[in-house]
Amino acid sequence: MPIGPARMPLFDHLGELRMRLVRIVACLAVAVIVFYMATPTMGQFLLMPIAEYLPVNPATGLASLQAIDPFEAFAVRFQISVWAGIVATSPVILWQLLAFFLPALKPSERKWFVPTFAAAVSLFMIGTVFCYCIILNPAFQWLTDQAMGLGYVAPRMSSYIDIIIKFELGFGFAFELPLIVFYLVIFDVIPYKKLRGSWRTVYVVLMVICAVVTPDASPVTMLLMFAAMIVLYEGSLLIARVVLGRRIKAQNEALAAEEDE
Repeated sequence: MPIGPARMPLFDHLGELRMRLVRIVACLAVAVIVFYMATPTMGQFLLMPIAEYLPVNPATGLASLQAIDPFEAFAVRFQISVWAGIVATSPVILWQLLAFFLPALKPSERKWFVPTFAAAVSLFMIGTVFCYCIILNPAFQWLTDQAMGLGYVAPRMSSYIDIIIKFELGFGFAFELPLIVFYLVIFDVIPYKKLRGSWRTVYVVLMVICAVVTPDASPVTMLLMFAAMIVLYEGSLLIARVVLGRRIKAQNEALAAEEDE
Protein backbone atom coordinates (compact mmCIF):
# COMPACT_ATOMS: atom_id res chain seq x y z
CA MET A 1 0.00 0.00 0.00
CA PRO A 2 1.69 3.25 -1.09
CA ILE A 3 1.88 5.79 1.71
CA GLY A 4 2.55 9.46 1.14
CA PRO A 5 4.98 11.56 3.19
CA ALA A 6 3.88 12.76 6.61
CA ARG A 7 4.31 16.45 5.73
CA MET A 8 2.76 17.78 2.52
CA PRO A 9 1.28 21.10 1.40
CA LEU A 10 -2.48 21.39 1.93
CA PHE A 11 -3.33 21.19 -1.76
CA ASP A 12 -1.14 18.10 -2.16
CA HIS A 13 -3.09 16.45 0.68
CA LEU A 14 -6.37 17.38 -1.02
CA GLY A 15 -5.08 16.03 -4.31
CA GLU A 16 -4.12 12.73 -2.70
CA LEU A 17 -7.51 12.52 -0.98
CA ARG A 18 -9.29 13.13 -4.31
CA MET A 19 -7.19 10.44 -5.99
CA ARG A 20 -8.06 7.88 -3.33
CA LEU A 21 -11.76 8.80 -3.36
CA VAL A 22 -11.81 8.41 -7.15
CA ARG A 23 -10.34 4.91 -6.78
CA ILE A 24 -12.96 4.01 -4.17
CA VAL A 25 -15.87 5.34 -6.25
CA ALA A 26 -14.60 3.62 -9.41
CA CYS A 27 -14.25 0.23 -7.69
CA LEU A 28 -17.65 0.60 -6.01
CA ALA A 29 -19.36 1.58 -9.28
CA VAL A 30 -17.97 -1.46 -11.11
CA ALA A 31 -19.00 -3.74 -8.23
CA VAL A 32 -22.54 -2.32 -8.11
CA ILE A 33 -23.00 -2.87 -11.86
CA VAL A 34 -21.75 -6.46 -11.65
CA PHE A 35 -23.86 -7.30 -8.60
CA TYR A 36 -26.95 -5.67 -10.09
CA MET A 37 -26.89 -8.32 -12.82
CA ALA A 38 -26.65 -11.05 -10.17
CA THR A 39 -29.31 -9.58 -7.88
CA PRO A 40 -31.90 -12.40 -8.35
CA THR A 41 -29.37 -15.01 -7.20
CA MET A 42 -28.26 -12.89 -4.23
CA GLY A 43 -31.88 -12.15 -3.34
CA GLN A 44 -32.71 -15.85 -3.21
CA PHE A 45 -29.64 -16.39 -1.05
CA LEU A 46 -30.86 -13.72 1.40
CA LEU A 47 -34.32 -15.31 1.50
CA MET A 48 -33.10 -18.87 1.98
CA PRO A 49 -33.28 -18.90 5.82
CA ILE A 50 -36.90 -17.67 5.78
CA ALA A 51 -38.11 -19.43 2.60
CA GLU A 52 -40.60 -21.56 4.55
CA TYR A 53 -42.54 -18.41 5.52
CA LEU A 54 -42.78 -17.11 1.94
CA PRO A 55 -45.02 -18.02 -1.00
CA VAL A 56 -43.47 -20.06 -3.80
CA ASN A 57 -43.46 -19.09 -7.46
CA PRO A 58 -45.05 -22.09 -9.28
CA ALA A 59 -42.99 -21.44 -12.41
CA THR A 60 -39.61 -21.54 -10.69
CA GLY A 61 -40.29 -23.26 -7.37
CA LEU A 62 -38.42 -20.45 -5.58
CA ALA A 63 -39.48 -18.12 -2.79
CA SER A 64 -41.31 -15.08 -4.10
CA LEU A 65 -41.91 -11.54 -2.82
CA GLN A 66 -44.45 -8.95 -3.93
CA ALA A 67 -43.49 -5.65 -5.54
CA ILE A 68 -46.26 -3.03 -5.59
CA ASP A 69 -44.80 -1.31 -8.65
CA PRO A 70 -41.79 -1.71 -10.97
CA PHE A 71 -39.97 1.17 -9.30
CA GLU A 72 -39.98 -0.78 -6.05
CA ALA A 73 -38.39 -3.78 -7.78
CA PHE A 74 -35.67 -1.54 -9.25
CA ALA A 75 -35.03 0.15 -5.89
CA VAL A 76 -34.69 -3.21 -4.12
CA ARG A 77 -32.32 -4.59 -6.75
CA PHE A 78 -30.24 -1.43 -6.53
CA GLN A 79 -30.21 -1.62 -2.70
CA ILE A 80 -28.98 -5.21 -2.76
CA SER A 81 -26.29 -4.43 -5.34
CA VAL A 82 -25.06 -1.38 -3.39
CA TRP A 83 -24.69 -3.28 -0.12
CA ALA A 84 -23.05 -6.23 -1.89
CA GLY A 85 -20.70 -3.81 -3.64
CA ILE A 86 -19.75 -2.13 -0.37
CA VAL A 87 -19.01 -5.48 1.27
CA ALA A 88 -17.02 -6.73 -1.74
CA THR A 89 -14.94 -3.55 -2.05
CA SER A 90 -14.54 -2.92 1.69
CA PRO A 91 -10.87 -4.06 1.65
CA VAL A 92 -10.14 -1.51 -1.09
CA ILE A 93 -12.09 1.23 0.71
CA LEU A 94 -10.39 0.64 4.06
CA TRP A 95 -6.97 0.24 2.46
CA GLN A 96 -7.26 3.57 0.63
CA LEU A 97 -8.42 5.34 3.80
CA LEU A 98 -5.58 3.81 5.82
CA ALA A 99 -3.05 4.87 3.20
CA PHE A 100 -4.27 8.46 3.53
CA PHE A 101 -4.25 8.62 7.37
CA LEU A 102 -1.23 6.43 8.19
CA PRO A 103 1.42 9.12 7.54
CA ALA A 104 -0.01 11.17 10.42
CA LEU A 105 0.55 8.35 12.92
CA LYS A 106 3.64 7.34 14.82
CA PRO A 107 5.36 4.06 13.89
CA SER A 108 4.28 2.58 17.25
CA GLU A 109 0.66 3.42 16.41
CA ARG A 110 0.75 2.13 12.83
CA LYS A 111 1.44 -1.44 13.96
CA TRP A 112 -2.10 -1.69 15.37
CA PHE A 113 -3.85 -0.99 12.06
CA VAL A 114 -3.38 -4.30 10.28
CA PRO A 115 -4.39 -6.46 13.30
CA THR A 116 -7.34 -4.12 13.97
CA PHE A 117 -8.40 -4.29 10.33
CA ALA A 118 -8.22 -8.10 10.27
CA ALA A 119 -10.06 -8.44 13.61
CA ALA A 120 -12.78 -5.96 12.66
CA VAL A 121 -13.48 -7.65 9.31
CA SER A 122 -13.44 -11.14 10.88
CA LEU A 123 -15.81 -10.16 13.71
CA PHE A 124 -18.20 -8.42 11.31
CA MET A 125 -18.32 -11.48 9.05
CA ILE A 126 -18.89 -13.79 12.03
CA GLY A 127 -21.76 -11.57 13.14
CA THR A 128 -23.44 -11.64 9.73
CA VAL A 129 -23.03 -15.42 9.43
CA PHE A 130 -24.44 -15.86 12.96
CA CYS A 131 -27.45 -13.73 12.02
CA TYR A 132 -27.99 -15.58 8.75
CA CYS A 133 -27.74 -19.07 10.23
CA ILE A 134 -29.24 -18.60 13.72
CA ILE A 135 -31.35 -15.43 13.91
CA LEU A 136 -33.33 -14.86 10.71
CA ASN A 137 -35.48 -17.99 10.83
CA PRO A 138 -36.79 -17.69 14.43
CA ALA A 139 -37.17 -13.92 14.06
CA PHE A 140 -39.40 -14.20 10.98
CA GLN A 141 -41.25 -17.15 12.47
CA TRP A 142 -42.21 -15.03 15.48
CA LEU A 143 -43.16 -12.07 13.30
CA THR A 144 -45.24 -14.22 10.94
CA ASP A 145 -47.04 -15.92 13.84
CA GLN A 146 -48.29 -12.53 15.06
CA ALA A 147 -50.77 -12.49 12.15
CA MET A 148 -52.37 -15.76 13.26
CA GLY A 149 -56.11 -15.31 13.78
CA LEU A 150 -56.03 -11.83 12.24
CA GLY A 151 -55.12 -12.40 8.62
CA TYR A 152 -52.15 -13.37 6.51
CA VAL A 153 -48.79 -11.76 5.81
CA ALA A 154 -48.27 -10.49 2.28
CA PRO A 155 -44.45 -10.39 1.96
CA ARG A 156 -43.58 -7.09 0.31
CA MET A 157 -40.22 -7.02 -1.45
CA SER A 158 -38.93 -3.70 -0.12
CA SER A 159 -39.89 -4.45 3.50
CA TYR A 160 -38.44 -7.96 3.66
CA ILE A 161 -35.14 -7.17 1.92
CA ASP A 162 -34.72 -4.00 4.00
CA ILE A 163 -35.25 -5.77 7.32
CA ILE A 164 -32.92 -8.65 6.35
CA ILE A 165 -30.14 -6.20 5.48
CA LYS A 166 -30.72 -4.32 8.75
CA PHE A 167 -30.53 -7.60 10.66
CA GLU A 168 -27.24 -8.49 9.00
CA LEU A 169 -25.70 -5.06 9.59
CA GLY A 170 -26.95 -4.90 13.19
CA PHE A 171 -25.40 -8.23 14.16
CA GLY A 172 -22.24 -7.49 12.18
CA PHE A 173 -21.61 -4.27 14.10
CA ALA A 174 -22.72 -5.80 17.42
CA PHE A 175 -20.03 -8.47 17.06
CA GLU A 176 -17.36 -5.74 17.14
CA LEU A 177 -17.81 -5.68 20.94
CA PRO A 178 -14.65 -7.74 21.73
CA LEU A 179 -12.52 -5.28 19.76
CA ILE A 180 -14.03 -2.35 21.68
CA VAL A 181 -13.44 -4.03 25.05
CA PHE A 182 -9.86 -4.91 24.11
CA TYR A 183 -8.99 -1.31 23.22
CA LEU A 184 -10.75 0.09 26.28
CA VAL A 185 -8.38 -2.01 28.37
CA ILE A 186 -5.19 -1.57 26.34
CA PHE A 187 -5.51 2.25 26.21
CA ASP A 188 -6.49 2.51 29.89
CA VAL A 189 -9.84 4.14 29.02
CA ILE A 190 -11.65 1.80 31.43
CA PRO A 191 -9.48 -0.52 33.58
CA TYR A 192 -10.13 -4.24 33.41
CA LYS A 193 -11.07 -4.35 37.08
CA LYS A 194 -13.90 -1.84 36.57
CA LEU A 195 -15.19 -3.69 33.52
CA ARG A 196 -15.12 -6.93 35.47
CA GLY A 197 -16.70 -5.47 38.61
CA SER A 198 -19.42 -3.49 36.80
CA TRP A 199 -20.85 -6.49 34.98
CA ARG A 200 -24.42 -5.76 36.12
CA THR A 201 -24.33 -2.28 34.62
CA VAL A 202 -22.70 -3.59 31.44
CA TYR A 203 -25.39 -6.26 31.06
CA VAL A 204 -28.13 -3.63 31.36
CA VAL A 205 -26.39 -1.43 28.76
CA LEU A 206 -26.05 -4.42 26.42
CA MET A 207 -29.74 -5.19 26.84
CA VAL A 208 -30.64 -1.62 25.90
CA ILE A 209 -28.32 -1.77 22.87
CA CYS A 210 -29.93 -5.03 21.75
CA ALA A 211 -33.39 -3.49 22.04
CA VAL A 212 -32.29 -0.52 19.91
CA VAL A 213 -30.28 -2.42 17.29
CA THR A 214 -32.77 -5.21 16.50
CA PRO A 215 -35.02 -3.82 13.75
CA ASP A 216 -38.11 -5.94 14.45
CA ALA A 217 -38.76 -5.17 18.16
CA SER A 218 -39.06 -8.92 18.68
CA PRO A 219 -38.23 -10.30 22.16
CA VAL A 220 -36.93 -13.46 20.51
CA THR A 221 -34.40 -11.57 18.40
CA MET A 222 -33.44 -9.26 21.25
CA LEU A 223 -32.77 -12.14 23.66
CA LEU A 224 -30.76 -14.07 21.08
CA MET A 225 -28.59 -11.02 20.39
CA PHE A 226 -28.28 -10.32 24.12
CA ALA A 227 -27.10 -13.89 24.77
CA ALA A 228 -24.56 -13.62 21.94
CA MET A 229 -23.24 -10.27 23.25
CA ILE A 230 -22.91 -11.63 26.79
CA VAL A 231 -20.79 -14.50 25.46
CA LEU A 232 -18.72 -12.04 23.40
CA TYR A 233 -18.25 -9.69 26.35
CA GLU A 234 -17.17 -12.41 28.74
CA GLY A 235 -14.95 -13.96 26.08
CA SER A 236 -13.28 -10.63 25.33
CA LEU A 237 -12.56 -10.10 29.03
CA LEU A 238 -11.03 -13.58 29.22
CA ILE A 239 -8.85 -12.92 26.17
CA ALA A 240 -7.82 -9.53 27.57
CA ARG A 241 -6.94 -11.19 30.87
CA VAL A 242 -4.70 -13.71 29.11
CA VAL A 243 -3.09 -11.41 26.52
CA LEU A 244 -2.80 -8.24 28.63
CA GLY A 245 -1.95 -9.83 31.98
CA ARG A 246 0.91 -7.44 32.81
CA ARG A 247 -1.04 -4.34 31.80
CA ILE A 248 -4.06 -5.43 33.85
CA LYS A 249 -1.81 -6.06 36.86
CA ALA A 250 -0.38 -2.55 36.53
CA GLN A 251 -3.91 -1.10 36.25
CA ASN A 252 -4.99 -2.95 39.40
CA GLU A 253 -1.95 -1.67 41.29
CA ALA A 254 -2.70 1.91 40.18
CA LEU A 255 -6.34 1.59 41.29
CA ALA A 256 -5.24 0.17 44.65
CA ALA A 257 -2.85 3.09 45.14
CA GLU A 258 -5.65 5.57 44.39
CA GLU A 259 -7.95 3.86 46.89
CA ASP A 260 -5.23 3.98 49.59
CA GLU A 261 -4.83 7.72 49.07
